[in-house]
Amino acid sequence: MNPEVSDHSRPLRLFHLSDVHFGLEDPAAIAWAEQAIARERPDAVAITGDLTMRARHHEFDAACAWIKGLKAPVTVEIGNHDIPYFNLYQRFFDPYRRFRAIERQVEAQLDLPGLAIVPLRTTTRAQWQRFPWSNGWVTDAALRETLAAIDALPKGTRVLVAAHHPLLERRARDNKLLTINGSSTMEVLAGRKVMAVLSGHIHDAFDLTAETPAGPLRMIGAGTLSRRIRSTPPSFNEITITGEEIHVVARNLEHVPTAAMQIDEVPENALPPRQPGEPVAPVGAVPPVDPPVH
Repeated sequence: MNPEVSDHSRPLRLFHLSDVHFGLEDPAAIAWAEQAIARERPDAVAITGDLTMRARHHEFDAACAWIKGLKAPVTVEIGNHDIPYFNLYQRFFDPYRRFRAIERQVEAQLDLPGLAIVPLRTTTRAQWQRFPWSNGWVTDAALRETLAAIDALPKGTRVLVAAHHPLLERRARDNKLLTINGSSTMEVLAGRKVMAVLSGHIHDAFDLTAETPAGPLRMIGAGTLSRRIRSTPPSFNEITITGEEIHVVARNLEHVPTAAMQIDEVPENALPPRQPGEPVAPVGAVPPVDPPVH
């Protein structure tokens, strides 16, 4: 096939998973997702971070074993929970050491017929803006690497960008910082005609469009497969790409309709909404107490 001509001839189906949080995983949810992948054989699986709860060795062992058993091509992003919390030497000098078992899948570009899933790193070892360093931050180096990968693709290739943090820089109602350099990154990606940015971190699904000076940019967020739910039951996204169209279904064990699973604003974090004005999905399944996090 001529590298200047992309193959858009058949629909592509992706499963978009996030925030599995081994250590606080939902066993029924991860078994259900694994079975769906084995049965339906999507073209690819994108996991947008937070494989573990506290980046402990046994959590990584369980996460890596699970991912290695999935019956599809997989790309894995790093989440803020996946960088060691307690071993500061490893956090600063070798933060991805515990991913060795799946290192070829970590921040790996996936090339499908006429479509590329390109990684964008949004985690950092430390940040002066917020402790415990859970904010998103698109560094200049991370953005350059992503843009270089996009620019190297054959002409006409459709692009999805996979990141852990949603790229909204500030919360609309009070201007609180969410992702450092998020606004400028969205503008650049919109200028590159990226179809959508896939992310996690929030634990509720969303499908929103951000307006940037370079045009609109679609933002698609996956829910969680953990017991650390926010306002919706555990879920993952089924994404079907036909030509230039993207269709998203938020699949969940409780068979809640997609529209009831998706929030209409990106919140600050994955904790259940406890303050007036925080976004809640229409299903409204907010847990009565916050989940255990140690």
